[in-house]
Amino acid sequence: MSTPAGFLAFGFGSGLSPKAPGTVGSLAAMPFAVVLVQMPLWASLGVVLIAFAAGIHLCSVTGRALGMHDHGGMVWDEFVGFWLVLLFIPFHWAWWLAAFALFRLFDIAKPWPIRWLDRRVGGGLGVMIDDVLAGVYALLPLVLLQRWLAV
Repeated sequence: MSTPAGFLAFGFGSGLSPKAPGTVGSLAAMPFAVVLVQMPLWASLGVVLIAFAAGIHLCSVTGRALGMHDHGGMVWDEFVGFWLVLLFIPFHWAWWLAAFALFRLFDIAKPWPIRWLDRRVGGGLGVMIDDVLAGVYALLPLVLLQRWLAV
């Protein structure tokens, strides 16, 4: 938290939560997502891509400083993974609640290949990639549900 990289990697302090820092980090990502979903999709995707690339660096630097590859308090990966989900679903509390539940489920359960990548990919990329994939896993049933409801 004493460096800009640490401050961002710890999700503006949300990762300091003594209980469930990943969950608190995901919740802390929501106000920023409100701004992102108001932007054109191409622009918000660009922001998420930049945040992902920056997160590789932020989490790598912070992990080295802490002496831990993926410290539980580093939640920038939750921010980026959850933002990815929220960009593609309706801006409505019920959809966002479902997105939150699914994202946390897949982030915690780490189904294949998430767990495999989490164990084999090091550095900042390893920190970031599992949450982006958890976001993709969460997004799939939500997109299918949207299509089903639209029929």
